Amino acid sequence: MALFQAHEPAELELVQSLKRRDMLLSAGQALIQEGQVDAPLYTLHRGWAFRFKTLSDGRRQILNFLLAGDFIGVQQKMGDAAAHGVETLTEAVFCVFQRDSLWEIHRRSPTMGFNVTWLTAHEESLVDDTLLSVGRRSAEERIAMLLILLFKRAAALQEDAGAKGVPFPLTQQHVADALGLSLVHTNKTLRKLEKRGLHQIIEGRLFMRDVKALGRLADLYGDGRPPVRPLV
Repeated sequence: MALFQAHEPAELELVQSLKRRDMLLSAGQALIQEGQVDAPLYTLHRGWAFRFKTLSDGRRQILNFLLAGDFIGVQQKMGDAAAHGVETLTEAVFCVFQRDSLWEIHRRSPTMGFNVTWLTAHEESLVDDTLLSVGRRSAEERIAMLLILLFKRAAALQEDAGAKGVPFPLTQQHVADALGLSLVHTNKTLRKLEKRGLHQIIEGRLFMRDVKALGRLADLYGDGRPPVRPLV
């Protein structure tokens, strides 16, 4: 796919040598538990998931959403235990790598080691966008930003570039947990934006009706399209 950089044959051989199996999870299943110490590395091959942290009383903050091609588990490898959990939003297929894959990638292929660093930095930038939204944007601006970024990321994985909409498996509770809003406020704001003709969510699919207006509302830097990225 045009979204992903091509690999040299030796790089493909390295990835295949580190792969252990494919794993299928249904929607709502935990891939990584908060505090888990033995989680391997994963690539999300198909489906949607999200990273999150919870407080002792059960309140949850979604850190970012994961789509096909995302590399999962690097943060856990940098510490003693996973500081966040990962849960599936839809049925999802993951490529499972052996636990020492991160070190083997850096040791045997500096180029792919740099790619892992790039992926981690890019994921951090997505979390930065969420922090900016939660800290400074209004409810309308927060939701506009989330809709644009998720639409653009999902559209880049489709041959029609989102012309017929993209999957949108998020519930309003997921949106609220990602943006620091109450469920009632989330519901009212989504309806307000839809009535203004900016977007539609129909049977689990998101359609953009006025991307430019949403971009202006979100104070979006750039057009929101994901950059060409490496795939591990």
